[in-house]
Amino acid sequence: MLALNLPKTELNITKKGEKLMVFDILRHKHVVLTPEEWVRQHFIHFLIEHKGYPAARLGNEIALELNGTKKRCDSVLFDEYAHPCMIIEYKAPHIKLTQKTLNQICRYNMAMRVSYLILSNGIEHFCVQVDYEKGEYRYLNDIPPYSLL
Repeated sequence: MLALNLPKTELNITKKGEKLMVFDILRHKHVVLTPEEWVRQHFIHFLIEHKGYPAARLGNEIALELNGTKKRCDSVLFDEYAHPCMIIEYKAPHIKLTQKTLNQICRYNMAMRVSYLILSNGIEHFCVQVDYEKGEYRYLNDIPPYSLL
């Protein structure tokens, strides 16, 4: 797999038949190791190990309903009351992050109304803070540590 613009981490990778599998520490099971999953697992470890995010408040593949259709957020951070406060969307490293990918996460946010949106392809990372009172999106220079959320 491609080297990412994230700290190195040790992932639990096994082989099942012809497929590589990676252990997802949030779902507590092995999942197929796709390029997007490679990014997700590195990013989750980055949030937990380097930014202080509690693993117990993070979830992967979180279902939501939007305009009568079922969607899934790649990862969601929940607050102490189990309300979503951050949506994280991953793309494979070769996928360019564009306005279209930002629009996807913004549509998910119509249902969840979180304060932070993160997009990452493992190479580039964008974090947006949503100000509902002003109706504005503010791009942050870095992923905030959990203590500052």
